[in-house]
Amino acid sequence: MQRFTPGPATERQYRDALGCFATGVTVVTVDSGAGPVGMTANSFSSVSLDPPLVLWSPARASRRFPAMSGAERFAVHVLGAGEDALAHRFASSGGAFEGLALEWTETGPPLLDEGWIARFLCTRVALHEAGDHAIVVGRVDEVARREGPPLVFAGGAYGDFSPAG
Repeated sequence: MQRFTPGPATERQYRDALGCFATGVTVVTVDSGAGPVGMTANSFSSVSLDPPLVLWSPARASRRFPAMSGAERFAVHVLGAGEDALAHRFASSGGAFEGLALEWTETGPPLLDEGWIARFLCTRVALHEAGDHAIVVGRVDEVARREGPPLVFAGGAYGDFSPAG
């Protein structure tokens, strides 16, 4: 067993310890004044059933932070198993929409047409300071769901999860 206090000298060990917690993988999309912006995020979580609230946490160091944290409406796409390439695409570039089939809402973000198993269309209700990230809380206005296992991220790698049947 290794014990340490999180800090600059132990950042790698801290990240490795966080990597022990498997998470789902999402792509969050917004419409900005400069066009659509997307970001891969595994910091997605439900907050409340009544009212229906979710949260996610964009990094302040990202060039996409102003668009992501400033958007009044956003969509969270929970990626399906095997969608590693889509996750990588939006991890490296916010303008990674070229060649993707999109659906547009009248007053909201671009919606990915493929690659997801759940999609949450949200209106931002709160933004909280949280160290080197922000916490964006959204009210869920619409949900869509497809069958299939999720894409999972753990230990710095993508995989899938199929529940024991």
